[in-house]
This record gives sequence, structure tokens and C-alpha cells, in this order.
Amino acid sequence: MNNDEDKNAHLMIQTTRRQGPGLSISTWVLRLSLTVLLCGLGQTGYTATDQPPSLQPNVPVLKLSLRDAMDAAVGQNPTVRLFQERIIQAQEVANTQLGALLPNLSGRLSGARRRFFTGSFGGSPTVTDPRDFYEARAGLTQNVFSLSLIQKWRAAKSGVDVASLDAEVTKRDTMATVGLVYLETLRAKAAVDARKADVTLNQELLRLATERKAAGMATSLDVTRAKVQLENERQRLLVAENERDRSKLNLIRAIGLSFDVQMVLIDEMAMSVVPKQTMAEALAVAKENRTELKVQKQRERLASLTLSSVQSERVPSIQASGDVGLIGNQIPDMLTTDNVQVLMTVPIFDGGQREGRISESRSLVRQEAIATQDIRYQVTLEVRDALLTLHSAEKQVTVAEEGLKLSLTELELARERFAVGVATNIEVTNAQTSVAQARDNVIESLFTFNAARISLARSQGRLQDL
Repeated sequence: MNNDEDKNAHLMIQTTRRQGPGLSISTWVLRLSLTVLLCGLGQTGYTATDQPPSLQPNVPVLKLSLRDAMDAAVGQNPTVRLFQERIIQAQEVANTQLGALLPNLSGRLSGARRRFFTGSFGGSPTVTDPRDFYEARAGLTQNVFSLSLIQKWRAAKSGVDVASLDAEVTKRDTMATVGLVYLETLRAKAAVDARKADVTLNQELLRLATERKAAGMATSLDVTRAKVQLENERQRLLVAENERDRSKLNLIRAIGLSFDVQMVLIDEMAMSVVPKQTMAEALAVAKENRTELKVQKQRERLASLTLSSVQSERVPSIQASGDVGLIGNQIPDMLTTDNVQVLMTVPIFDGGQREGRISESRSLVRQEAIATQDIRYQVTLEVRDALLTLHSAEKQVTVAEEGLKLSLTELELARERFAVGVATNIEVTNAQTSVAQARDNVIESLFTFNAARISLARSQGRLQDL
């Protein structure tokens, strides 16, 4: 409870005590039930405003909504950043393949002292005196036509598209994961609120048992039983608080933030209106928006272009080259020479290496086709599962809220019977257990409902509309 709720509860208890025995049991129970509701156990949802009991000095306070957490993960999560680097890597691979199609210019400068053996050129075999030679040349090479290089460049560009779409898939998966971790943290926070309400309720029941024992209407066993129940609830509160703190650490890690931060969640885990849609409509939206289907289509194209580039190695290629430079035995006397040539390369036989690469590429094409079919099945499964879970969770919330109402009524009646001395507090203890279970049912049903909303949005590729 926050401070205002503490004051409200304290005021309610003090008012009850001042009125004394003249106050009816039903009125007392009703007011105590309202006090419990003020502790954060409303029937439509659990508030997620998580004010830490004591903020550490010089530690920044970060207030996060669900959307803020999901957006922050896109820029901070290490996995997303890793895939962004893979886009850059794929782009450089494409640039490398493009460079093979562009002119290649090189230069060379040399100086040498040589002796020549004239016997190789006819005449008397003699060796000349050493002579100096200087040469400066610039050469240009251009692939005029190479279908294989063209297809490799196209495949590399398709690889950039694959990397970009993979990064988008990772971004959306990370957003969905962070959203679920955020909900788990809200669930842990709601559990703490529920346990605090249980402790408050058991403190009041212990006071009631003590007063009844003093009036001779209860036994020491009733008081001891109330004390045991109170200590059990305090133990559960400690466990819930630890789980809440652990959930916050998991959320910080999922987003990629520093652990030296006080995180405050500002959203609520409550029911919300979800537009109705049939299964066919939901599947149509998923097929239109799911990035996994788009990236798999690009993977199939990449495999096809890779196969084409290997098959194109059978096609003759044409390359032109030329060079121009200066040559002479003295630098001032150097003369200009040039050379231009066109080369056609016709592949004939390479020991079967090319055919092996073609068979390997064909297998990759078939593998991608199988993967495409599998992804389509997976998308269909995810949409159907999320939609069914969402519809079920809506009903679960309704049933859980009704169960909480009934359990509070049961507790009211049990305390009234105990107060008038017609029953022991065993009935009250059992009713308390039912209330605690009903609160947990509400928390779990709300968590399931909101988790299903995120799962459905992810399965349809529309997390940005959540």
C-alpha cells in the first residue's frame, strides 16, 4: 500500500474501534472489506505504479510504460545492435561483388640493371655489359561480360535485403519479449500488493481473535491459529517482494539498460478492449504483415541467384585489358609503349568442381522452399494459438473477478459467525485461503489476457499498433 492507503486503512480501523460493541458485525466486516479493496485489490485490474519504499541517493529514477520499454529495447538491446551490424557487413559484401564488375586500375614503377645473353637471339653466344632499365606503367582491366559475376552481385544485394529483414524480425521479437517481461514484472508487483492486503487482513483477524478471547468468546487456539496464519502471509510477502525485484532485474537486462537505476512501472495490468476478428481475418493480417514470411521469400531469391551464378560459370566471359607506360635505359630518353588486348575465357573442364557446387546450390534452393512451408505453418499456429488464448483469457478474467467477489462474501460470513461465537476461526482461515487464491486467480488471468494480446500482435506482425 502507498501512504494514502495506509492512512485510509488506519482511519477505518480506528473508527471501528471507537464505535465499540455497538457496531454491527456486518457493518464492521463490510468496512474491513472496503479497506482491503483500498489496498489495491480492485476487480478490474492491479495498478502498476511501483513507488520504491526508499530511493537510493544519486540513482536515477526511470519511469517506464509498456510502449517505452518496448521502444527502448529496439535501440539498447545487444541482439538488435548485433543484427544492425550484420546489415553493414552484408552491404560491404555487395560492394565487394560490385567492385569485380568495375574497372580495375593499377600502376607500376621499376628500375633494374640487366645483362643479356645474345645466344638466345641468334649469332655468337655472348653476354652483354650491364645495362640500366627504367619502366613506369599504368594498367586497366575491365570485365566486359561475365554473367556469373553479375549474378553474384545480384545475390549479394539480395543478401542485404535478407540481413535488413532479419534485423526487423529480431527487433520485433525483442519488443515482444520485453513486453512479456514487463507484464511478468507487473504480475510480480500485483502479487506483492495482494500479499500486503493478506497481511493487513490477517492482522485485523488476529486483533479480532484477541478481543474475542479477552471477552471469553474464543480460545487460545484461535489466537495461535491467527498468529500462525499471519506469519505465513508475511513469509509469502517476503517471497513476493523478492520475485518482484528479480523481475525488475530481468526487465532491465532485456532492455539493455544499466542496473544502476530505480525502475518504476507506470502502466496497469487490466482488461482492455480488443477488436473482434475471426480466425480467417487474423490469418490474413498475419500473411500480409509478418516479416518472417518476407525474409524467407528473400532467402529463396538469394538461393536462386546463388545457383544461377554458379551455373553461369559455364558461359564464356570476356575481359579487356590495356596498359601504357614509359621504358628506357635512361630516364630522359624513355619512350612511350602501350598494349591493348581482349581475352575470352571458355570453361571446358574443372574436374567436376563446378557441377558439385551446382548440386549444392540446388539443394539449398530446395531447403529454402521447405523452410518457407514450415514458416507458413508456424505463423498459422502462432495466430491460432494467440487468438484462442485471448478468447479464453477474457472469460478467465470474468470468472476470476466473480470468484473474488464470492470469496470476499464467504470471508465476511465466516468472520461474522466467528464474531458471534457460533464457529471457530478455522472457517475464517479457510475463507482467507480462498480469498488469497481468488486474488491470485485474478492476477494470473489478467496476465494471461495481456500476454495473449502481445502474442497476437506479434503473430500478426503489428506490434507497433499494440
